[in-house]
Amino acid sequence: MVDEKKIEEKVEAPKKEVVAPKVEVKAEAKSAPKVEAKKEFVKREFKKRDFHKPAYAPKQEEKTIIVKKKSQFAKYKLFNRWSFDEVIISDPSQVKYMNLEPLIVPHTFGRKSQGRFAKQNINVVERLANKMMRSGQGKRKLSGKYIRGRLGCGKKVQVMQIVEGAFEIIETKTKKNPIQVLVDAISNATPHEDVTRVRKGGVAYSVAVDVSPLKGLDESLKNIALAGFGNSFNKKTSAAEALAEEIIAAEANDAKSIAIKRKDEVERIAKASR
Repeated sequence: MVDEKKIEEKVEAPKKEVVAPKVEVKAEAKSAPKVEAKKEFVKREFKKRDFHKPAYAPKQEEKTIIVKKKSQFAKYKLFNRWSFDEVIISDPSQVKYMNLEPLIVPHTFGRKSQGRFAKQNINVVERLANKMMRSGQGKRKLSGKYIRGRLGCGKKVQVMQIVEGAFEIIETKTKKNPIQVLVDAISNATPHEDVTRVRKGGVAYSVAVDVSPLKGLDESLKNIALAGFGNSFNKKTSAAEALAEEIIAAEANDAKSIAIKRKDEVERIAKASR
C-alpha cells in the first residue's frame, strides 16, 4: 500500500521554475571628454573713422602713369624739320582724337580715312591741310564774301606748301615747335558747348548741348583754316602768312583770332539757351 501522506506532500509541493541567470552586459561608450569652454571677452580697439572721407580712398603715394605707345617711325620729322616727340596735348579730352603719329609728308592718300570715326587716325597736320582744300564757307558764313580755296581744291601739294610756309613763320616768330603751337591753338579754339534745335508740340526752340571732343576738334580746324583764307582774300597777305597769324593768335587765346571769336560766340549763345 502506498503511503497517502507522501502522495499528498508530493502533490502539495510547489513547482520550482528554473530561470536562466541574467547576464548584464555593460556597454562601454567612448565619449569625448568634456571641456569647459570659458568665454573670454576681448576688447577691440576701433579707430576713429572720418565719415567725410571714404574708406576706399586711394593712397596719395600711388600715382597713375600713362605710357604712350612708341611708334616705329619715331625718328621721322615733319618736312624733315620738326619733331613730334616733345608735343604735349593740354586738353585731356582730345588725347584720343588728336593723332600725332610721326610722318615726313602729311599725305596718306586716303588710306586711313575708310570707316566710321576713321579721321581720328589721320595726323592733325594732314587734317589741317585737308580743311584748307575745301571750297565755300560752309553753313555758317562769316562776314564778307570771298572764294575759299584759291582754285586749289584737290591740289594737295599746293596746300602742303602753304602749311610748311606757315610753320616756318610760326617758328621764326615764336621760337617754338610749330606743331606744339598748332596743338595749343586747336585746344583753345575748341568749343565745348553748342546749340541744337528741338521741336516739341509743334514749337521749335534751341537747347544747349555738350560738344563731343571729335566734333569740337573738327570745328576748331575748320575755323582756323577758314580764318587763314579770310584774312588773305583780296589782300597782299599770302595764305601762309594769314594762316600763321591765325594759329599764333589762337595759341595765345587772343581775341583777334577768328576761331576764338567763333568759339566765344557759340558758347555765349549756348549759355543763354540753357
